[in-house]
Amino acid sequence: MSRPWPEASESLLLHTRVFDIRAMRRQSPRDATLHDFYVIDAPDWVNVVAVTDDGLLVLVEQWRHGTRSVTLEIPGGMVDPGETAEEAAVRELREETGYEAATLELLGVVEPNPAIQSNRCSTYFASGCRKVADTHFDATEECVLRLEPVARAAELVTTGEINHSLVVAGLGYAWLKGKLPR
Repeated sequence: MSRPWPEASESLLLHTRVFDIRAMRRQSPRDATLHDFYVIDAPDWVNVVAVTDDGLLVLVEQWRHGTRSVTLEIPGGMVDPGETAEEAAVRELREETGYEAATLELLGVVEPNPAIQSNRCSTYFASGCRKVADTHFDATEECVLRLEPVARAAELVTTGEINHSLVVAGLGYAWLKGKLPR
């Protein structure tokens, strides 16, 4: 059985608006040697698999600076301080798409990259979605609404049009729980 690595020291290396980076020195439980590790602390995230009553998947296209490309994703974003993941899901869906859901259900939670990140991403299934407002983007985002038949979701993933790992994981939860056709 794997064991925890005792902490020898820890320090904050970088603080940004979106994440912090910590340096950690840990002791191997196997041979007591010390090793350096780096962890990204970010707020928890949410993703929303949103479907309209007429069977359309609510998606957004947006520019991603890391890959320098436009990606196709389900709505989502950061959980704000003092906000629950469910509240963030409702807010992000409305801000990015103008849609609201009749019902919202937690599908699952993943750890995006536990080797170097401390946060979690919760995926919600939003059904009975309908357009109720204009979009309202943060200063650092701009999304384009795109509606696709839910029957195309698997094709969008397998062809690579949807390739964001957390979006694929969220859609995977929806498929595993029988919310989307395979």
